Amino acid sequence: MTGVSGHGPWPGAEHDELEAQQTVLGDLAELPAGVDAVPFLTQLASRGPGADAVGRTAALLAELPVELGPHGWRLTAHAGLDQRRAEGFLREDLGALAIAAHGYSGPLAVEVVGPWTLAATLWAARGDRVLADVGARRDLSLALAEGVRAHLAAVRAQVPALGDVVVQLAEPRLGAVHAGVLPTFSGYSRLRAVPGPDVVEGLRPVIEAVHDAGARAVVHLGDTWAGLPPVVLAGADAVGLDVGAIGWQERAWELVARAVERGIGLWAGLPPVQVSQCAGPMLGELVRLVDEPWRRVGLPASSLDGVTLLAAPRGAPAGVDAHRAELANLGRVGEALAERAAA
Repeated sequence: MTGVSGHGPWPGAEHDELEAQQTVLGDLAELPAGVDAVPFLTQLASRGPGADAVGRTAALLAELPVELGPHGWRLTAHAGLDQRRAEGFLREDLGALAIAAHGYSGPLAVEVVGPWTLAATLWAARGDRVLADVGARRDLSLALAEGVRAHLAAVRAQVPALGDVVVQLAEPRLGAVHAGVLPTFSGYSRLRAVPGPDVVEGLRPVIEAVHDAGARAVVHLGDTWAGLPPVVLAGADAVGLDVGAIGWQERAWELVARAVERGIGLWAGLPPVQVSQCAGPMLGELVRLVDEPWRRVGLPASSLDGVTLLAAPRGAPAGVDAHRAELANLGRVGEALAERAAA
């Protein structure tokens, strides 16, 4: 059945976390019949450092303390105030989830930054990006695997009746890692490209930890498809792509088709709907972003019921009303795709 979910980021201040989680659970419960709702653990990044995606994920790393440095989050010898703040924000989020989802027994999605994007973003205590050190990035992958396993246990402890859990691994930098285009600390050269087999080996411990915890793994590549084959080989249950940004690229959709034929799901990120003064929201444009390339590569319409829709990450902040409207619009797009799958 076609589904609707979200990445997690939500507008609001610190005291709005409970309201944000209640809003997401409530709004997704009202989606049209025939559309699966996959509520998500909300993240209020506006609370400051430690509530951001990288900071909250870095705080999960087992036995790898982090702190804020001049250029962003970096590894350090001992956990300090920065890490404790990030851990505190996450405890608040889980506490809000426990209240908002009391008695809830449906699915839930939680998002963390994937190992390759994390390695490309975190800095070593003294030196370049963690990505530059083969041993350090291997340790990072293993530490993230243990952290994700503990995180999932904490989520289930807050909502004991929780059903299917999906871990969304955000990997927007995986394509750049694979292509070797990330600059070094000095900016005068580029870090060496990471070959496909190494990409697989970096992803696999985290995906296996997700599976060991009884959850499913979705690896989001954002607006690039270059890392799709390694993601499939690493054992992901689904791949996430911002199909609005990719558009019709035959090679990309051929790789999607091969993945779908192997039983891998697609989580399709869609841009905000355009609104016509005469006709209102132009939802048909969003339907076509998924349906047309799907058919052009020869995938059967019936398999559209395995697609999950979510809003592509925004470049600029938007208010709560805009986020709620976007979820409602995705529900209507999902309903249209479900009807085509059943036709």
